[in-house]
Amino acid sequence: MNEFDLIKNYFQKLSQKSPSSLNLNDDVFFNKKNKLVVSVDTYTEGNHFINFNKPELVIKKIIRSSISDLICKGVQPKYYFISGSGNKKTFSKSNLSKISKSLNQEQKKYKIILSGGDTVFSNKLSFTITSIGFSKDIIYRNKAKINDDIYISGNLGDSYLGLLLLKNKIKLNKLLTKYFTNQYFMPNIQLKLIDHINKFANTSIDVSDGFFADMDKMINTQKLSYKLDLEKIPISNNLKKVLNLKKLSKINYISNGDDYQVLFTASRKNRRIIKKISSSYKIKLNQFLSKYFTNQYFMPNIQLRL
Repeated sequence: MNEFDLIKNYFQKLSQKSPSSLNLNDDVFFNKKNKLVVSVDTYTEGNHFINFNKPELVIKKIIRSSISDLICKGVQPKYYFISGSGNKKTFSKSNLSKISKSLNQEQKKYKIILSGGDTVFSNKLSFTITSIGFSKDIIYRNKAKINDDIYISGNLGDSYLGLLLLKNKIKLNKLLTKYFTNQYFMPNIQLKLIDHINKFANTSIDVSDGFFADMDKMINTQKLSYKLDLEKIPISNNLKKVLNLKKLSKINYISNGDDYQVLFTASRKNRRIIKKISSSYKIKLNQFLSKYFTNQYFMPNIQLRL
């Protein structure tokens, strides 16, 4: 059973008296009256990260992926809570010191504050992060408009190649290996976009599960179709180099997630302001998909039908 079926069949009814829960179909809880925005994520060893050999990097990855849920909604993360389950080996003094140092670095970088949490003894390592921000409004899912342009920040695919390197599924030189593994552990989330995205975005999501999966989630209750030119989906020069060298498929690398870039739609009338903000604040924003959304079905290069 996938996540959507699980929520729909067992939990959606439990949230019906709480409009702030957004029908359990968005990245966050949003209480408009109190301007409260909350996101919760759980990460387990062997599923969300390979192992705990580099605790200082694993903790950075899970913090950034968690606050990314708020960032894509146009909300500044303020507080975070972290709960961990593990044993004496995973939570050794050495590992705890490394974790503490990394958390301090992330707090300074993203202006967030550790505000609580919990620890539980277990032989299965996991972390749960609760991120909190405050805003009078957010960018919701399922608010795309007919004729919207579709944008994404940054590049896609680097993180997945980093994961393959960590799993020894592919071999590259030291310089490229360092670049891609850093992209996996320390995704370049778009904090600078927070102050601007509410000016133009109609709907948004962060790319965590892969481009196509997250595009699906972003418009999953709307009867919309879109088309795209695969060649225009942005990837880094380093990834282009590897794909060409190894003769690998681009679509496989953009479809596997962990990029944490912001995927959003915007009206055509906002093209100029988006371009200006991108240039002025040095935020890479790529308008790369169809010139339009449509409620009519068609046969484009690649089609998603809902």
